Order: sequence, then structure tokens, then C-alpha cells
Amino acid sequence: MTLTIPSIESLTLNITREIHVRAPLDTTFAALLEQIGPYNETHDGKPLPMKIEPWPGGRWYRDLGGDNGHFWGHVQAIKRPTLLEITGPLFASYPFVSNVQYRLTEADDGTLIEFRHTALGFIQDDHKEGVGKGWASLLEHVRKRAEASLSRTAAEHHKTKENQDGR
Repeated sequence: MTLTIPSIESLTLNITREIHVRAPLDTTFAALLEQIGPYNETHDGKPLPMKIEPWPGGRWYRDLGGDNGHFWGHVQAIKRPTLLEITGPLFASYPFVSNVQYRLTEADDGTLIEFRHTALGFIQDDHKEGVGKGWASLLEHVRKRAEASLSRTAAEHHKTKENQDGR
């Protein structure tokens, strides 16, 4: 029997991303909660609806009905509309703990999301390869959702203004 000791590099994960969203902080934060909640999906577009309890200690989990599901993490910190931080095993069903942070700041023409996922544990190689794609996809969906929401709001405002002017 040969015992191999894994290196610290093989036991850690560190992913960072930044994305610019052409929408205000509040709109972007609301889109983030919607996207990681009921509108969540895999990087290849398959629905993966989740539940997020957006308060300190709240759960983030997949509800499969009938008291079945998969726990992903707890909200460690939330400061609307600038911070959401979650800790937990996420997608892993093996010894693995993650810290995921979404930091939102005002930027030119909108919001900058700074994303960080750091983790420690025995992450499977296929998960390690796919996790970056998943986060990039999720952030892109948040951007699209926030910008579409802003466009809908502007269109509704314009329509209301036209109706008021037409009286």
C-alpha cells in the first residue's frame, strides 16, 4: 500500500471574476438573488432552481420536494445591495467547504460585480474543471437579468408617460 499526501494546491480552489452590469446596484442585487434562486441553471442551460433565504444564517439549497434536496450553504454575510457571502459545501457531496463572495460597487453606467470562490477540500477533477464555467455562466445570466429588468422598467415608464401625455 502506497500512501500519497495531496499537495495544498490540489486541495484548494480559487476563482475570481469581474463583470460590469449596465444597471443600478439595487437592480443588480435583486437580479443576483433571483438568478441564484428560482432562475438558477447549469452552465449548459439546464434548469437548476434553488432557494435562497437572503438573511444572515439563511440557507441556500435545492428543494426537490417531499423533504428531499441538497444543501449548498448558509448566508454568512449580506449587506444589501453591496455584499452577499455564502459558505458551505455547494455542489460537493464529499469533504469540501467553500466561501463565495459577490461584492457589488457602483461603476460607470452601472454596477461592478467582483466575484470570488475560495474552497478547501477534496474536489473532484471534473468539478474543478467545470466550476469556473458555471460561475461565469451564472454571472452572465445575472448581467442579462439586471439589464433586461432595467430595460423593462424604462419601457414601462415611457409607456406610462405617453399615456399621461395623451390625456
